Amino acid sequence: MRSIQRTLLWWLAAGLAAGIAVATGLIYGQARQEANALFDYQMKQVAAALPSQFSVPVAPPFVPGDGASADLLHADEDVVIHIWDGSGRSLYLSHAHPVLPPRAELGFSNARTESGEWRIYSVQLGPAVVQIAQPLSARRTLAAHMALRTVAPLLLLLPVLGWLVWLAVGRGLRPLREIATEVRARDANTLAPLAVRDMPDEIAPLSAALNQLLARLAHAIDTQRAFVADAAHALRTPLTALQLQAQLVERAETPEARQAAVGQLKQGLERLTHLVAQLLTLARQEPGAAPPPHEPVNLRTLAAGVVADMSQAAIDRDIDLGLEESGAQGPVTVRGDADALRILLTNLIDNALHYIPRGGRVDVQVAHTAQGIELTVRDNGPGIPAEECGRVFDRFYRAPDAPTGGSGLGLAIVAEVAQSHGARIALEDARPGLRVRVVFPAVG
Repeated sequence: MRSIQRTLLWWLAAGLAAGIAVATGLIYGQARQEANALFDYQMKQVAAALPSQFSVPVAPPFVPGDGASADLLHADEDVVIHIWDGSGRSLYLSHAHPVLPPRAELGFSNARTESGEWRIYSVQLGPAVVQIAQPLSARRTLAAHMALRTVAPLLLLLPVLGWLVWLAVGRGLRPLREIATEVRARDANTLAPLAVRDMPDEIAPLSAALNQLLARLAHAIDTQRAFVADAAHALRTPLTALQLQAQLVERAETPEARQAAVGQLKQGLERLTHLVAQLLTLARQEPGAAPPPHEPVNLRTLAAGVVADMSQAAIDRDIDLGLEESGAQGPVTVRGDADALRILLTNLIDNALHYIPRGGRVDVQVAHTAQGIELTVRDNGPGIPAEECGRVFDRFYRAPDAPTGGSGLGLAIVAEVAQSHGARIALEDARPGLRVRVVFPAVG
């Protein structure tokens, strides 16, 4: 497991070391330029301070006699002074090595010898020519010493800076350790938000995200608990009825009574099976459940298939069920789960078939509108009172005048499927009857 504190320390130390190395190179380059300028000036000064006897037409060989001239010429063992007259006769040579070029190039020049590269300054004093040479290595050494003396304090401060960085990073990560300690101390039932106290800007998003996750988990658990409670409440009544009907079968004394009790038992089992299927469908459409991938679905083709499947149920109730034609007959495509959309339309049609009287009419239509793709289910039944429209999508809610046999989950499932597909549902008074409009976003 990598340590953030150690990683930051290594990166900062590497950055400081690289910065010091670059600074050392820059300082060395600047110091070398200054050393070259200084030594060139000193070489000019040495040439200018030589005795004036070289300006006469015929000068004797130079022998340094007075102390000033000797101190000037021998002040630096690395400096070589070579003087000769106009005829090429050597008048003075401070060192036998290195061997300087026999021809002097007036001014400054560089020469490479067996002992390395030298900087040479040549000047003519009357008939005499003076060469003053100095090895470039001496200048480089001086520049390196100047750069090291400048950078040395930074190198000494590097451990101190590392220690300060270690303390600062550790202090900055303390809130993260506090959050980890608080989370570690909790049990599975504690989903209260974490205490956020003066969190740094870098850690505040993490604590906020954890609190949002805890809130979603708490909401999901509350939803599951509510669902289990609602399911238990909804199953209690049909199970009790089944138990009573089974007792009626046992107590039946005649074949006719037994056959009637068995028929009621079968109807109870059908209602219970339908209720369990509705509960499972609602559980799959819960917001916390993993949704299936949404794919392009031809809503007109799907509606035609559902209408065909529900036709026999409509015929049994003497109800005219059909799919109305819209303007354009091409495919009407939405993105979604085909099975969930089929359940949505099946529940809408089944709800209409149960509420309208015999001889009624249910029309299904799919069309393009300015708002998107619209799925409409219209009937000519009694409709829903305006004060009930806001409650019919609640789970297990049944209107006072609702027919028997329902579970109160049909429209709740419709609402969950529509929400998972980003669709909007509207209940409109069709006078007579009810119009249910489900508007899906158009596929881009």
